[in-house]
Amino acid sequence: MGAATHETVARVALALPATTHVVQWGGHDVYKVGGKVFAIAGDNALSFKVSEIGFMALTEGGPARQAPYLAKGHWVIVDLSDVDEADVADWIATSHQLIAAKLTRKARAELGLG
Repeated sequence: MGAATHETVARVALALPATTHVVQWGGHDVYKVGGKVFAIAGDNALSFKVSEIGFMALTEGGPARQAPYLAKGHWVIVDLSDVDEADVADWIATSHQLIAAKLTRKARAELGLG
């Protein structure tokens, strides 16, 4: 697979269950599950949530850096042109899972997320 693009992000994110898309924050593509953000694509970059271990792995010698304003919550940002589509697909799916897991049991059930 080649370098990731905004089209890659949209295709992968919108294929995940209960995903919605809005354009906000200065024209950024924002992907949400249950009203909670799990990925933000803007300019040539992608921001997404990771686990604490993922945060360390991706920012310490990996392709990511701390996402501005969101690093405390273990969010990272990558330049799309520097990363492979397969990695982006994995990162977006993991971010979706992490955010969906924070929803209430009732919300997850209503969204069909079990």
